[in-house]
Amino acid sequence: MISTIKKYRAFFIVLICVGFLTVFNRSIGIKALTISAKSFFEMLFVIPPVFVLLGLLDVWVPRESMIKYMGEGSGIKGILLSLFIGSAAAGPLYAAFPVSAVFMKKGVSFRNVIIFIGAWSTTKIPMVIFEIESLGASFALTRLLVDIPGIIIIAILLSKFVGKEEIKEIYENAHQMNNLD
Repeated sequence: MISTIKKYRAFFIVLICVGFLTVFNRSIGIKALTISAKSFFEMLFVIPPVFVLLGLLDVWVPRESMIKYMGEGSGIKGILLSLFIGSAAAGPLYAAFPVSAVFMKKGVSFRNVIIFIGAWSTTKIPMVIFEIESLGASFALTRLLVDIPGIIIIAILLSKFVGKEEIKEIYENAHQMNNLD
């Protein structure tokens, strides 16, 4: 019981704060609860399909293929594949992190994992189409021309400046996360 409370203490603290908020300002408290419930149910519809797809990726795609196409020696093809997969992905950014953990388990380089997360967060195809329709093609294309090199530069810099031990620890944590079953 105590370990459960410690494990979820942040949740309980937020729950208590929302309770106090509701007592002092009922409308804001109800609005906070409504938004939280909406987000929770949205996650219920996003997370299960992501984990099904991750299971399929884990089983169907051999580690050797991932290393060949997205591993340390993959070069430009790994960068382009990471950009494409991240841009073609669907769903909110929090769904990218379990995918990244599976990528790490499969031997994808740290640089390409960072590029994948960057592409997922900024270059999604539906978002680009929306920008073209709403803000114009010149805006959308200019943003892409800035974002794509920016993502690649940031990934290269991170892979150079983050220590080998830290990267090793990140990969070990990803392996532990995937071995919880």
